[in-house]
Amino acid sequence: MNQTILFINYIIMGIIHIENPEQFKKEVVEYKGLVVVDFRAEWCGPCRMIGPVMEELAHDNEATGVKVAKINVDNNPELAGAFQVSSIPVIFFMKDGQPVDTIIGANPKGVYQNKIDELLAEESKIVKMNDENDEIKMAA
Repeated sequence: MNQTILFINYIIMGIIHIENPEQFKKEVVEYKGLVVVDFRAEWCGPCRMIGPVMEELAHDNEATGVKVAKINVDNNPELAGAFQVSSIPVIFFMKDGQPVDTIIGANPKGVYQNKIDELLAEESKIVKMNDENDEIKMAA
């Protein structure tokens, strides 16, 4: 039943609810691309405030391959500890399984979207540079 709920959440809302370290490894660490990870708690007012923002980000960025994941720190203290989470909400931006940036606290949607756009633009530049290098090698 739990897997069915997670699957429905992923399809309908675009949000992945991380329930354990194994799922984190599969959905975040092993993913080749950008993952926005929201460390939160149900009792946290600012966390609840940005909940709809995270859902919008997941929906708005679905076509770019960006994933959005939520981790309840009360249910996953080992993950919170591994990332040294001391304030919530805290949003980690993970690229190819590695943390590349962090935003602490509740912010307007634009702050998170700008960071996503910035990180995707960096990725696009790298791909373009690699494509140009391949063309140079082929011409030589």
